[in-house]
Formats: sequence, structure tokens, C-alpha cells
Amino acid sequence: MSLAELPFALLLERHPQVAEFVAALALPSAAPGASLAQWLAGLPDEALFDAGMQRGQLLDHLERLVAEVRALAEAPDARVDSLTLLGGRDKSGRAEDLELVFRAGEIVCIIGPTGSGKSRLLADIECLAQGDTPTGRRVLINGAEPPAERRYAPDRKLVAQLSQNMNFVVDLSARELIEMHARCRMVADPQGMARTVIACANALTGEKFAADSAVTQLSGGQTRALMIADAALLSASPVVLIDEIENAGVDRKRALDLLVGGAKIVLISTHDPLLALRGARRLVIRNGGIAEVLDTSPAERRNLQRIERLDAGLMGIRERLRAGLRIEEELPWAE
Repeated sequence: MSLAELPFALLLERHPQVAEFVAALALPSAAPGASLAQWLAGLPDEALFDAGMQRGQLLDHLERLVAEVRALAEAPDARVDSLTLLGGRDKSGRAEDLELVFRAGEIVCIIGPTGSGKSRLLADIECLAQGDTPTGRRVLINGAEPPAERRYAPDRKLVAQLSQNMNFVVDLSARELIEMHARCRMVADPQGMARTVIACANALTGEKFAADSAVTQLSGGQTRALMIADAALLSASPVVLIDEIENAGVDRKRALDLLVGGAKIVLISTHDPLLALRGARRLVIRNGGIAEVLDTSPAERRNLQRIERLDAGLMGIRERLRAGLRIEEELPWAE
């Protein structure tokens, strides 16, 4: 039986992503027992006009959507054990003579002055550059050039990026957004997954939010926390790039532990010593190029523990100030 002959109600039941698509376009429901073809034939012209599609285009889109989701469900997991960065050149044309391999479960930090080229490096990795960006860098997945269909597939991206400024345009609640993502990922219990992701997000930020909060009304910290929890628990992307997390009101240590616990490769651009010293390595950016690669030393690990204690003290003060309390006692760790 072709997709067009399938009862429309059964199609929506078998393929939640189709139901989401139809609901998003606000298309009318089908008569009981009607096939997909009969539903398409009975759609009012004004509904098609509002959707911006003709009947044939709508059928083609639904067939392609079902085929892509089936292929994703039947394909083996896109396991990424390593990401290799082959050096390009800096802003002066000087060659980056390096080959860096990042492995699953590793945190790599990118540091350097503002404007030095940290975001450019993240962008090269995000697009899996193949010498076709201004830096000439190349990125390999598991030691090989990624096929074009993996570089450009919008629904199976190997790399997820959390940027400094993240704004939603969908008119959904946090719960609805995560449930929709879970259904697209064919999670067995989308409602349960949404509860888990939102609870995790609230554990990362001092500004708790309700599941029914509109995502367009979330603060910067709440938005970043929600996207970190989503990337860690629900996203299929094995590589996560983070551009500046320190000013978002997020528990940075817990956020990184969460991401690495999901066996993802995490690269983070930062000015924060708490984050920079948590990475296994630091890539030092100067003049648009990777000037140095520093392994975090045992002495730096010890200093990281001291910085974490200082940070915990500051976070405690921040919460007390939010609650309207005074800070009048001596602070021994501030000496």
C-alpha cells in the first residue's frame, strides 16, 4: 500500500512527525476513514494557500518526511569516536602546522582575547569544514572526511552548537518544545523525557522556570540551561560546541559534567578560568590561528579545586542576595 492510500488517521498515529507538521500548518482534519489522497483532495484551496503549497507539493513533502524518518530509524547509530582538526592558516596567512584529535567524553577549551578567532574555530567545526572556509581548516570524523549528506543533512547534524545569543521564535511552552523534539527522535515517552529535561535544566540555573513557561519568555540563563539539558539528554549530535557560557547564570561545572556524561565531544570557547582549567586541553587562539595547545597540568588541576571553592562561595552569596539577605559576616575565603 502506498503512502497516499494509507488511512490518514493511521498515518498520523504511525508517524508523529507528520502529525506535528500538519498541526503546525493548521490544516483541517480528515473525514473518518479517509485516505491521505482523499484528505489532500478535500483540502480547501485557502488552506493550501495559507500553507504555501500545492497538493502535489504537500504529498511530496509528506512522503519525503516519512522516508527520512524511516531511514534515520533503520540506520545504525552515528557513532563518533573521534574528531580530527587539520590546521589551516591564521589571519596573516601563516600556516597552523597541527593535527588535533578530540575523543568522546573529552572537554577541550578555546581561549584567547575577544576578536582573536575563537568563534571562527567553532564555526569551522560546526560546518565540518573541508578547506572551504576562510581559514582553510579541515575536519575529519573518525579519521575520515564526512560524506556530503552528513555535512548538510539538517535533521542528522553531527555537531550541535549553543551560541552566546539564543532566541526562540516558536510560540510553545518549554514542555511542548521538548516533547516535540522527543517525538521527532521517536522517544517512547515524550512526556517523561520532557519532565526529565526540564528538571535537569532547572538544576543548572538559579532561575527556576515552570514547564508551561513560554520559551520566548525565558531569560538568557534559563534558555541556555534548557538547551544544554536538551543537548545532553535528547540531542543525537555527538559533538557539542559552546560559545561563552559563563555569563548565562548556569552552573558551569554541572553543565559540563552532564554533557561529558553523555559521551559527547565538548569544545567550549571561554574566558572563565573555572571552565578553561576543566578541559583536558586548551587551544590558545591568536590572530585567527591556533598558536598553542596546552595540556592542563596537575598543578592547574589543584588550583581548579581552589577556584571551584571560591566560585561556590560566590554562588551562595548570589543566591542570598536574590533572596534579599544581607552579606555582613567575614568571608574567610576572600582573604
